[in-house]
Amino acid sequence: MATNDMVEIRWHGRGGQGAKSACLLLADVAGLEGKFVQGFPEYGPERMGAPITAYNRISEKRCNIHSNIYYPDYVVVVDESLLDSVDVTGGLKEGGAIIINTPSSPQEMRERLRGWTGKVCTIDARRISEEFLSKNLPNTPMLAAVVKVSGVLESERFLVDIEESFKHKFADKPQVIEGNIATLKKSMEEVQVG
Repeated sequence: MATNDMVEIRWHGRGGQGAKSACLLLADVAGLEGKFVQGFPEYGPERMGAPITAYNRISEKRCNIHSNIYYPDYVVVVDESLLDSVDVTGGLKEGGAIIINTPSSPQEMRERLRGWTGKVCTIDARRISEEFLSKNLPNTPMLAAVVKVSGVLESERFLVDIEESFKHKFADKPQVIEGNIATLKKSMEEVQVG
């Protein structure tokens, strides 16, 4: 974990891609595991396709910070096209990592990251979600990737706890639970670290 037993994560996505939902779900599961959590979006013009930012703080101790996250340990980029218009690595801590939804390798992505020399991780969230959920829902694979890369939650326990959460959320749609769990497992296997 990061210094002070707190991990800070910044999510970049576009409205409608589920970055906010993934952020809040990560906070829910971390809370189930007894951690102190914050999960919140930064609101701007809320429209489909507009860039959005969301934040997580996950800590072993109570957190009294109530601001956006300017120096995250991890950055999650749900939409690769944002690399051209948003400084996604801005403030990213040297020992941290950026996790990008792309079919490209970490090495291929590095040249688009404005000189970022730290860890670059990639995952083809679109392909995985289309394979298991039959539609492009990149937030579920990205959630699994951030858990795997950050180690903020233990992977096996995360899968058990999130399945419990899904059982309440999708009680009348068991097929949704199955598809999401398969997506999470596959994503944890496929995330590339470079």
